[in-house]
Amino acid sequence: MPSARAGSTRSDVPLPPRWRRWITFDSVFLTLAALVVLAGWRFPTERFISPASGLGYALGITGGSLMLVLLLYPLRKRVAWFSKLGSVRAWFQVHIVFGVVGPVCVLFHSNFSLGAANSNVALTLMLVILGSGMLGRYFYAKIHDGLTGHETNYTELKANAERLRTVSLSVKFMPELLTRLAIEEKLLIEDTQRCPALVRPFYVAWCSLRGRLRLNRHVRLALAAAATQSQLIDTHRHRLQETAYAYIDRRMSATQSVAEYQTYANLFSWWHLLHLPLFFMMLLAGIVHVIAVHAY
Repeated sequence: MPSARAGSTRSDVPLPPRWRRWITFDSVFLTLAALVVLAGWRFPTERFISPASGLGYALGITGGSLMLVLLLYPLRKRVAWFSKLGSVRAWFQVHIVFGVVGPVCVLFHSNFSLGAANSNVALTLMLVILGSGMLGRYFYAKIHDGLTGHETNYTELKANAERLRTVSLSVKFMPELLTRLAIEEKLLIEDTQRCPALVRPFYVAWCSLRGRLRLNRHVRLALAAAATQSQLIDTHRHRLQETAYAYIDRRMSATQSVAEYQTYANLFSWWHLLHLPLFFMMLLAGIVHVIAVHAY
């Protein structure tokens, strides 16, 4: 049960609010792009945009050029000379932006409709590549340290999870929570190891969510009971609860990363094998489309 001195120790660095962790460059940018596409889909763009001339033609050239520029990102990672032109993080952000803006331009160029067979093939492959790129971005984030390009490994993740178990000053006022946390972490690792690899990410997320809900419920009940016996705890109850929630979030997130790491590493490897051939197929289809348009 929490003691009366519970709220005085807060040596752990607090996590930002949950809603703020969802406000990232990727989330804001992709939301805006989705809204633009939705507006274009609903609006009769064919009244103002012609694929053969003017703005529509320019959008097609712009979109195709931006997708060609995407080839520079792999060169930045493999050719030493390109390292003088910016960090991997900056190039990756440009890769994401161009990989979305390019297809959006092409969609407006085509007025969100199908045309000749060669253009339909190019458009379909482009949309497949766009979806594949978003999926790859998700896999990438799971096995890399942010956008720095540093690939984490199982040992690093496990060491981080172990470190969090020792840095628990912020919740020492609830010793039973630490015991319950250790049990939930053990269950998460053991349960997911028995799960088939293809569905493991979903199962890990589900098990982690259930564990967090059980732990959060324990915190609420324990603090409610303690608040009836201590005025000080009752006064600081909300702050103590948020502190415990944040610590649970850190611990369970670290354990979840350990449980799912190898699966995402394998998925990223398989994705890489498929994404590049599809990308070059899209480029070839795009070139055929441009030649066909200007030849006929």
